[in-house]
Amino acid sequence: MATVAEQWVLVEMVQALYEAPAYHLILEGILILWIIRLLFSKTYKLQERSDLTLKEKEELIEEWQPEPLVPPVSKDHPALNYNIVSGPPSHNIVVNGKECINFASFNFLGLLDNPRLKAAALASLKKYGVGTCGPRGFYGTFDVHLDLEDRLAKFMKTEEAIIYSYGFATIASAIPAYSKRGDIVFVDKAACFAIQKGLQASRSDIKVFNHNDMDDLERLLKEQEIEDQKNPRKARVTRRFIIVEGLYMNTGTVCPLPELVKLKYKYKARIFLEESLSFGVLGEHGRGVTEHFGISIDDIDLISANMENSLASIGGFCCGRSFVIDHQRLSGQGYCFSASLPPLLAAAAIEALNIMEENPGIFAVLKEKCKRIHKALQGIPGLKVVGESISPALHLQLEETTGCRERDVKLLQEIVTQCMDRGIALTQARYLEKEEKYLPPPSIRVVVTVEQTEEDLEKAAHDQRGGPDRAALVWDLVATPRTTLRPSSRECRVMEIYRCIRGAQSTGLRGTIEREPGKEGAHGVRAPCRHGAPGWVLEGCSGSSWNAP
Repeated sequence: MATVAEQWVLVEMVQALYEAPAYHLILEGILILWIIRLLFSKTYKLQERSDLTLKEKEELIEEWQPEPLVPPVSKDHPALNYNIVSGPPSHNIVVNGKECINFASFNFLGLLDNPRLKAAALASLKKYGVGTCGPRGFYGTFDVHLDLEDRLAKFMKTEEAIIYSYGFATIASAIPAYSKRGDIVFVDKAACFAIQKGLQASRSDIKVFNHNDMDDLERLLKEQEIEDQKNPRKARVTRRFIIVEGLYMNTGTVCPLPELVKLKYKYKARIFLEESLSFGVLGEHGRGVTEHFGISIDDIDLISANMENSLASIGGFCCGRSFVIDHQRLSGQGYCFSASLPPLLAAAAIEALNIMEENPGIFAVLKEKCKRIHKALQGIPGLKVVGESISPALHLQLEETTGCRERDVKLLQEIVTQCMDRGIALTQARYLEKEEKYLPPPSIRVVVTVEQTEEDLEKAAHDQRGGPDRAALVWDLVATPRTTLRPSSRECRVMEIYRCIRGAQSTGLRGTIEREPGKEGAHGVRAPCRHGAPGWVLEGCSGSSWNAP
């Protein structure tokens, strides 16, 4: 039976072959020939080698110039010419051997040199030693770490807290622990660099809204809602996050948290709140922007802050619901792979929390001093104050830019240097210009602390406003209403004329840049005499020489 069946199949195949159209047979033949060719042909052709002579090799080696490992950096770059601090950077700070009033360190509550913190750290040092030499999961968890996490959770009125050994890595590790590829993150345009790095590591889809612009944020949320309706299956597995700062590092402004919470529930998103500046500053008890606005802590999915400002320690923490925080113990890269926080710093942070709880009035004192310095800095010629009156970190920016960021930085640095000479320690806000997504304009950062006295605040405001012989000269250069320099002249001669003015200070002259009447493009320096003599114009400044007409 089997033989008969095989014969019958063979007969059917032959009949099908005869009945098939001619083009079908030709196509099958071509395919068979192509398969045979592929089976027996070589997959690649060996290239003929041309061996170089020894002389040719040496010439090629001499001609080859490797690309530099890093781009060239000017010797005048601020990172290569840093100020050296001697002693604790508390109320009075010694910079480059000169004692100054500290308006640069984020020591908001004045706890950095507090005797109680130093005593707690010293006791911990004697008990545990210096470091931990291991991550939290590998014999790096000490009892003092658990105590600090418990204290932070109770202070913030959350279920649980987790601490990191590096403040920058806190939010940069927390964001990619939750937001993954395919998730959507709505982030403020003024977000700090740590948030930017966390977003980069998350590989999520980033949507940026204008700084503190809730209408722009809602527009993006509506657009995403329309996109979700086109693909409901994808929308069900896509998570949406809103990431903001409580008090923005780059602008000194407070986020509109009540409006953010409304948008969260309306569009079903999660809020991550970075409170490195607002923790220990805002609110009746220093709990941050949630207490400042009276928002329930349960409305915020995750709160992150560092302990390097108000607590005068090192590291950072996240707090929230237990199941949210526990996830970081498995997925937070900075937590899992970095050595844990040195016990002496954890002990110092616990003592700082004790002081904050024992002295809640300290936050009202800080708030009043912030308002005072904010008001005193208003109206400085050529500069504008950026930041809210309750922010302890304000920015002074040029009212009118010179058209070149490098020149703006140099002008602001002249102000910082002159204030340093007069005993006021300030600093410029520094950024990684090639790494920042939206680079903020150059600015001088003014930091207010509870240690600063009324006399200190008045002196700082007066010196930054400009005394009779130094800082006011810079204001005149950059923003005097009489200044009418053309862009080309401003680019070439502002710094040169300023050096001339500096060189003439010993003669008692003060000046502002002016165009000489009747001469297009001619520029000089109007320099009234100390004794009230009629003004005269100095032209053709070069170095420290002065050529009177």
